[in-house]
Amino acid sequence: MRKLLVIIALAFVASLPLAAQQVEWSLDANFMLNNREGGNDEAIDQTFFFTRLAPEVGVSFLDGEHLLKGGVSWYQPMFDNLSEYKIVPTIYYRFRHPSNGFSMALGWVPRTMMVRKMPTYLWSDSLNYTNPNIRGGIAQLVKPNGFAEIFIDWRQIRTDNKREAFMAALNTEWRVAGPLHAGGHIQYSHLAKSYANNEGQAVNDDVNINPMLALDFSHRTALDSLRIAAGAIYQLEHDRNETSWRQAAGFVLSGVARWRWLEVEETLYAGKELYPLYPRFNSRLVLGDPYYRAKVYSRTDINAHIAQNRFMDLSIGVSLHANSSCFGFWQQLSCRFYIDNLLWRNRHDKNYLRNGKLRNNL
Repeated sequence: MRKLLVIIALAFVASLPLAAQQVEWSLDANFMLNNREGGNDEAIDQTFFFTRLAPEVGVSFLDGEHLLKGGVSWYQPMFDNLSEYKIVPTIYYRFRHPSNGFSMALGWVPRTMMVRKMPTYLWSDSLNYTNPNIRGGIAQLVKPNGFAEIFIDWRQIRTDNKREAFMAALNTEWRVAGPLHAGGHIQYSHLAKSYANNEGQAVNDDVNINPMLALDFSHRTALDSLRIAAGAIYQLEHDRNETSWRQAAGFVLSGVARWRWLEVEETLYAGKELYPLYPRFNSRLVLGDPYYRAKVYSRTDINAHIAQNRFMDLSIGVSLHANSSCFGFWQQLSCRFYIDNLLWRNRHDKNYLRNGKLRNNL
């Protein structure tokens, strides 16, 4: 059956006018060492040490309006053998409108296609490492003054022993006037029952509403970038074995500043403890960082970009996490290398390669 599908796909591509086709390819490689110390029972001490290789190849039509692309994402922990590796497919169709900024993609879509990554109180670093694809679809509208994107990620299918799980989210931000921007996030996570052995199981829900205001002073100061954002988080969680929803709310303040190679980012949360159902369902339902299960939590990221251009980013940094129950100290060394047919075509143009940053370094 698989061979037949491949033959049909190749025959379809070959039947289209050659002049309208364009072969597109990319190679995305990551190296990551993240040593985490000072956690607690939920944000545990651990070390992520892995490489990831994600080659893709496909064909586009009508000047890139339609694209069919496929490949794999190979996640390999740095052990002394090949155990614990993970290989997942990447295959998607993308439509991009030639003039109005709308695009959509369906299939196993690389998460790097997102306009902006989710904040860690909605999508933790650990999930970002181990879940490189959106398994479903994404629709995006990108304009000069802002963007909106909505996606659904089917994280697990229902079987006799596995519970169905998916999440849907909206990210958006638009310039209001001058440096003032308005937007935010809405996210829904769902955990259903398995087919068998489901005694005591119930459908579970996690809803997060996060309106935000931001001041972006990039290119308005001597710094390369300066951005401050503030907003509220309202959360609803439900175990349908119970009659009532559990609620939590608070405020989040974040800021990021960069000068040349040095970047500092701060996130401060204050309010009621988030994720009341995390001890029961952990990341099967709750997708945010468990450090936010505190009334006050501060995260400070300090990163030095040793080398950065359009095709690579080599950085070293530390993350400091502080709440009422622990103080976390993470040390990180990371490198991402990315190249595609466009970068390869301009490989002899040194100014083009140097004057830019790696796209969507999630």
